[in-house]
Amino acid sequence: MAAPPPTYDLVLLLDSNAPDDQRSKIISDVEGMITRAGEIVSKHDWGVRPTAYEIRHKADADYHLLQFHGPASLLEDLQRTLRITDGVTRFRVIKLAPGTPPPPDGRPERAPAEAPAAAVES
Repeated sequence: MAAPPPTYDLVLLLDSNAPDDQRSKIISDVEGMITRAGEIVSKHDWGVRPTAYEIRHKADADYHLLQFHGPASLLEDLQRTLRITDGVTRFRVIKLAPGTPPPPDGRPERAPAEAPAAAVES
């Protein structure tokens, strides 16, 4: 019995100050590369979040997760392309172990803003 193809996680941190159309183009180009050589399993847009430490003097990034199946040549192409693409702050490709739980869905919900304190009348 043939082993199932490995699943990979591609975590993309995009420059949150880049124009929306540039970030959308990066995502669509990456999805296109993956679908030409492999198969996208799931896509997750986690939105703009603070980073653990500043990267290139920026404290936040636009997080995206793509899970996919593909050959080793696809991994090499993704790494080469993402390394030189303007607007990509960081990326990481990880081979998932069988039985790895799925990632959290969607953007995290923000806590409701506290009600403004009542103005004290003088």
